[in-house]
Amino acid sequence: MSVDKNPTIFTGFAEPDARQFDAWSHQPLLMSMEQGGIDWPSSCRNGTCRTCFSKLESGQVRYEIEWPGLSAEEKEDGYVLPCVAYPCSDVRLDYAGF
Repeated sequence: MSVDKNPTIFTGFAEPDARQFDAWSHQPLLMSMEQGGIDWPSSCRNGTCRTCFSKLESGQVRYEIEWPGLSAEEKEDGYVLPCVAYPCSDVRLDYAGF
C-alpha cells in the first residue's frame, strides 16, 4: 500500500440517512465511516467477502489492490467495496448488500 504523505479530507455521505463522515484519502472508506460512528456491514476487510458491497452514488474512488472483488460490469455500474476503496473526491454511498 502506498503512503499518502499529504492526505486529503473529503466529505462522505452514507445513505439512506445521509449520515456525514470525513473520508480521508489515505485510508479505506470503511475505516473512515467507522471513525465517523457509522456502523457499515463488513467482514473480511480485504475485498473478497463482499459484505460491504455498496453503490457509489457520486464521487470517485481508487483501489490499491489489483482485484478488488468486483466484476467489470459492477465497476461500470458504480459499485464499490468500501473496505478497500479509497476516496478521490467527495463521495455518497448507498449500501447495496444482499
